[in-house]
Amino acid sequence: MSRINTNVQSLLATRVLNANNLKLNTALERISTGLRINTGKDDPAGLIASEALRTSKVAITAAIDNANRANNIVSIAEGGLQEVNRLLLELEDLVDRSANEAGLSPDEAEANQLQIDTILQSINRIADTTEFTGRKLLNGNFAFTVSGTTASDQNISAIQINAAKIPAGATRTVTVQVATASEFALISATGTGTGGALDGAATLQVRGNYGTEVLSFASGTTMTQMATAVNGSTQLTGVSAVVNGTMIQFTSAEFGSKALASVEVLDGTFNANTSEDYGVDGTVIVNGSQATVNGLNVSARSGGLSVDLVLAENFARMTGGAPTSATFDITGGGAVFAIAPTVGLVGQESLGLDAVSTGSLGNGVVGFLASIGRGQTNDLDSQNFAAAQRVVRKAIDQVSSLRGRLGAFQKDVLATTVNSLQVTFENTAAAESAIRDADFAVETSNLTRAQILVQAATAALQLANAAPQNVLALIG
Repeated sequence: MSRINTNVQSLLATRVLNANNLKLNTALERISTGLRINTGKDDPAGLIASEALRTSKVAITAAIDNANRANNIVSIAEGGLQEVNRLLLELEDLVDRSANEAGLSPDEAEANQLQIDTILQSINRIADTTEFTGRKLLNGNFAFTVSGTTASDQNISAIQINAAKIPAGATRTVTVQVATASEFALISATGTGTGGALDGAATLQVRGNYGTEVLSFASGTTMTQMATAVNGSTQLTGVSAVVNGTMIQFTSAEFGSKALASVEVLDGTFNANTSEDYGVDGTVIVNGSQATVNGLNVSARSGGLSVDLVLAENFARMTGGAPTSATFDITGGGAVFAIAPTVGLVGQESLGLDAVSTGSLGNGVVGFLASIGRGQTNDLDSQNFAAAQRVVRKAIDQVSSLRGRLGAFQKDVLATTVNSLQVTFENTAAAESAIRDADFAVETSNLTRAQILVQAATAALQLANAAPQNVLALIG
């Protein structure tokens, strides 16, 4: 080499040394952080993909936490309902024992009523104090709100919204259409005497959903007198009677295919069109989908809507000038849980928690639980033990149904959602790791290679820098 102003070999060795130092630093950075991508220049496309996956991981983690929080809330509500259910069973026991009038002293009956009043107060207290982070769960705070029912009040007796997906700031309209009518059981009969009266003594066995009663009638008894006797036992049998001209019509107190009316002639002559009849469940369409009908009770489960309705008699039977359809709006309310990674209506689940106070349990047909309190319609002094029992059993059915819905929500919605999200999180984390995490086997190999190359480049640079000194031999 005879030129010294420009040391090309030194420049070449310097460039290679800098490149090897960069590779060495990169390997050290990846080993120290555990990441293959530390800055955008490491892998721009990979950075974009990994950040998107990181966003998904954060959203999935939040959804899992939300589902677990929802499970905690539901568990607290179910715990309160469990105690309410126990108290209702005590009420059933007290009412049943109090019906044994001849076997109870006045003091015992008074003590039973006192205990009933105490239980009712306890139920109200549980409804008002079961809460999570200060939000009451069983006082109707998480019940859905409805409006626009003024025109439907004569058609729908009770509305219970179990779940509904409602867009933010909007309402959801529910249209209930009666396609075919629900009917009660009906038996028409008449005597063979003048005006339908009995021309001889007759003994009838009247049976309905509540029980059986045997009634004996003397010769000449009119249809009106027979109807009065049958109606006097309606609470025992579940069968009532009305006079229509010269005929008497026996009808079940309830509606639908489970409603029964039976009149069996044990002795004498009595003309009936049939000895036994069952009611008919109508056909009801809710928002275009056929609902499940049990007499006056309608249940619809479709399209993000779960609703239970009790139809008014005229509306369900399509009689008395009642319209064939009614509408109402769900305006909001309910317990809404976001349990999906993407926030929106699709990722939400809602749950309606109606109040379980004594003024809410029961219904307008059998009465409300508060009616068995002292001084109310069905207290022990009224001796309406059968009615009181039906009220308590209706309340038990309602609480049990609510507990079942909460259990199904926990098991079939929350638990399955958490399981699914956990699997999704694992796969998302694996995908993100494949892009962003460093492979230590590869990086340690790269580090060793870079260290050797740096040492070699340093030695080469040393030789290149020393080479121009050879020129001195030409002038020495």
